[in-house]
Amino acid sequence: MEKGKGLEFKGGWRSSFVPLLVFFVFCILLFLVYLSYDMHALAMGGFLGLLIGAPFAKDYKKYWDAVIQGIASPNSVTIVIILFIIGMFSQMMKDSSASEGFVWIANKVGMQGGLFVAFTFLATCIISTATGSSIGTMFAAFPIFFGAGVALGANPAFLAGAITSGCIFGDNLAPISDTTIASASTQTYRDKVRTAEIAGVVASRFKYSLVAAILAFVIYLIIGGAGGTVDANVGELGDPRKLFMLIPVTILLVVAVVSRDLFKAISVGLLTGIVIGLVTGIFTWDSLFASSGQLGNHVTGFLPTGVESIMSTVTLVISVFGIMGVLQAAGALDLLVEAILKSKLGKTVRGTETAIALGSCLTTMIFGGVTSASILTFGPVVNEIGNRKGIHPFRRANLLDGFVNSLPVVIPFLSVFVFISVALSGVSPVAIAGGLIYPMTLFVTLTFAVVTGWGLRYEGIKGEELKDPLA
Repeated sequence: MEKGKGLEFKGGWRSSFVPLLVFFVFCILLFLVYLSYDMHALAMGGFLGLLIGAPFAKDYKKYWDAVIQGIASPNSVTIVIILFIIGMFSQMMKDSSASEGFVWIANKVGMQGGLFVAFTFLATCIISTATGSSIGTMFAAFPIFFGAGVALGANPAFLAGAITSGCIFGDNLAPISDTTIASASTQTYRDKVRTAEIAGVVASRFKYSLVAAILAFVIYLIIGGAGGTVDANVGELGDPRKLFMLIPVTILLVVAVVSRDLFKAISVGLLTGIVIGLVTGIFTWDSLFASSGQLGNHVTGFLPTGVESIMSTVTLVISVFGIMGVLQAAGALDLLVEAILKSKLGKTVRGTETAIALGSCLTTMIFGGVTSASILTFGPVVNEIGNRKGIHPFRRANLLDGFVNSLPVVIPFLSVFVFISVALSGVSPVAIAGGLIYPMTLFVTLTFAVVTGWGLRYEGIKGEELKDPLA
């Protein structure tokens, strides 16, 4: 193979990109033609890409060995295990309908117009951080917040944008979010063995997310009620009991930051949530696990449903890591990394971070706003070029996750977030894109961080964060 390492392709190393190109085509078809957000179908595109790419390899067995090696990599296995565990906690929070507690607060306080829009943004930030699922939170929050908000004088476009923005906030920051897990797990230390600790990534990411969120909150507060009218017949809304479910969320976050052990944090959070849910009457025992006992019946409850709901994401992770295994075995990723480092951008740390920003945004646009897929695809490239410049894994993970959740998810006809918002609200794609304030402020915040070096840290000999690079 030309300049390759191990796995050779007919036509040279460029043919190793065939599986990835097929995957891209399926992304475009799925989101732009069929207007569907189906992770199983997306994963199918990845596996089909692997099948189509196999005949291009000179050694068929070596090709599939590379696929298996990619899937069996420590990063892949770590992400899969974490996803299965967080699936149960995430489903518990969705089933608890915690958003009804926030609606109750808003109604009791008398929030209207822009204040309700800003409050909704804050509430969905908290809820999505609790569930770790942007899409799941959207489906849970829209039916509750959107109708109530419009009745309380909120502008429909800004309200829809606020709900979606809050969901993106949690996807970007939550320690149990698939994008947080993926961005941290794809960034290794110098030893190439340890990956960035999720708790450390979240702690260092908080300042960027907070600044962007404050800016978005103020903007929603000012313009969120433009053109809205208040319905005088608004009755009792929400359920105050649901606010108790914020306790396990708080405990999970505290344990994650203090112990830097996500498995411990999720275990404590899940157990606490079950106890509180049962004591307050939010859950019954059947809410956890239930079966009719008849042959072939479908088991229900948030514990089995949580595992089931995460299967599509796990399948996607497996397919993408299979593709990455092929690219790595062919030496294609190394060639891409070398090309970036030899470019003008690769000459400096600031230029390298700019390349990370541009590559993250472009990859996410190609994937139609599917942030987890774009992180898994571009993450290994970020890892290599960032490592060469001594940039700390936390910083790399933050730029990667932050930029994929910024402008790329705002583009009206290329973003799955916009598509889902349109389906749940009936507001036009262009109007919703204009209401997605948080991704815009996040882009501005991170661009400022890259240009000025705010938050830039280098990796020390033992993996510690340093303000200055090693000599």
